[in-house]
Amino acid sequence: MQTHILGKTNRTVSAVGLGTWQLGADWGDVSEADALSVLAAAADAGVTFFDTADVYGDGRSEQVIGRFLKDAGEGRSITVATKMGRRMEQIPENYVMENFRAWTDRSRKNLGVDTLDLVQLHCPPTAVVTSDEVYDALDTLVAEGAIANYGLSVESCEQALAAIARPNVATIQIILNAFRLKPLDAVLPAARRAGVGIIARVPLASGLLSGKYTATTTFAENDHRNFNRDGSHFDVGETFSGVDYTVGLEAAEKFTALAAAEAGTTAQTALAWVAQLDGVSTVIPGARSTTQAQSNAAAGSLPALGSEFNSGVGSIYDSLLRADIHPRW
Repeated sequence: MQTHILGKTNRTVSAVGLGTWQLGADWGDVSEADALSVLAAAADAGVTFFDTADVYGDGRSEQVIGRFLKDAGEGRSITVATKMGRRMEQIPENYVMENFRAWTDRSRKNLGVDTLDLVQLHCPPTAVVTSDEVYDALDTLVAEGAIANYGLSVESCEQALAAIARPNVATIQIILNAFRLKPLDAVLPAARRAGVGIIARVPLASGLLSGKYTATTTFAENDHRNFNRDGSHFDVGETFSGVDYTVGLEAAEKFTALAAAEAGTTAQTALAWVAQLDGVSTVIPGARSTTQAQSNAAAGSLPALGSEFNSGVGSIYDSLLRADIHPRW
């Protein structure tokens, strides 16, 4: 497994991490036993970065990770990043010290730790991203030892650039995959200059980039790929990266053909492409089974993809996706 430095945290983490949204909610049912098995399989495969949030299953994801670290994580060097802010109405007035303390106290209890490795504001409104008071409060939490580092998970490149400009922001989490290329224009270069780590989320475009979906594929009623296709529950960019499903299938077919010449599966190649981008600290695919966790982790040791592959990714994006996706996020 290749490793990188996670921005200003100065922690070394695996190039492929594990996103744990699936272990909390919104992806169909995953039992606690299965969730613990997924965490163990990922860690055994060399994954040293888990990403979670206080809102995933209303804390269930954090609690499962906490149990894993207590029961099976001894001797493992795993960085856990959580997120806060989505448990209340998304208005700037809720992003204040009183709530920050309550949210971080709850996450510390869920995870069973005194100090959180990394806390990220969870896709907050732009007014929060640009607020001096918000960063002052986060700095206070670091000074008090409640959190070791902080970052932001953002929806847009504009928000990412505003946050990167703040001196104590350690990381930025942003959607980045072969169907969402805009972060390559300015966000990655700015992050490299500032020493800010990039955590790439939704790296498989909610599974489209696995190449396994068809027009007849169905998703569970409580799976966001079913109920959030129109963005009625949260930003539509979080579901299939905002790509229209039919168009996404066409793009995925072309990506699968492009990936056929590479060493890994289509999904592994998609993950490796993101993980190998200059400036990306870690990429966080989710997994609902041990096999999926192991397969994802293997992408962190694939050989470098060449310029021809990169050109092919750009061609697919330009021909099918750029006009609709690039201006939006």
